[in-house]
Order: sequence, then structure tokens, then C-alpha cells
Amino acid sequence: MLALVLDDSRAMRMILGRIMREAGFDVVEAGDGKEGLERVQTGPVPDVALVDWNMPVMNGLEFVTAVRSQPELRRMTLMMVTTESEHSQIVRALAAGAHEYVIKPFTADAIVDKLSLLGLVA
Repeated sequence: MLALVLDDSRAMRMILGRIMREAGFDVVEAGDGKEGLERVQTGPVPDVALVDWNMPVMNGLEFVTAVRSQPELRRMTLMMVTTESEHSQIVRALAAGAHEYVIKPFTADAIVDKLSLLGLVA
């Protein structure tokens, strides 16, 4: 299975990438929503994308909205992984098409638990 880790922080991409590899995923990375969208449109469609909200060029909510507007990308599972913790932000992300929402800081177990709930890991 393939995971896209989408975050403007290189350190956060490394942390999430390690968690995803340990959970059995191949990982591709992108530093902003525009780069992430280009990756999913031109390469293999990831099974799951872990998406930060606050990024330059195209933010995470814009990425989620763009992915959900394209029928060929609809099967991709989207999980927000962000510092945005206000209830209204969580509601907006889920309404836009995110499947799950994890607030930073998080533990590896929290990510794996969400992946398990989504049926992506045993």
C-alpha cells in the first residue's frame, strides 16, 4: 500500500514517513498541497494521504477539496494531521472529505489506531 505524507515541515514528513513505513506502507512525500496534488495526478494514486492543514502554496483543506472534486481520486483515504484543534476546523475538514483527523502532537499509536479504524492496517 502507498501513503502520501503531505507537510511543509521536513522533520514532520520524516516522522510520519517512519510511522507509515513501520505500518507496512511505501511512502511518497510532498511539501505543499500543490506538489501533493501533482503527485497523485501523475503517479500512482496513494491508498492514504496524511495531510497537514497549514502549508504554503495550497493548504491541506484546499488539497482535500481538490482531491474530492476528481472522481479518479475519490478512493483515496484522507487523514488530516495538523495543529488545528478548533472544533470548527475539524468539522470543515471532515465536511470537505477528510476521513479522519489527528491533532499534533500525536503518538505513533494514535496514527496506527486511526489507520486501523479506516481498515488500512490490521
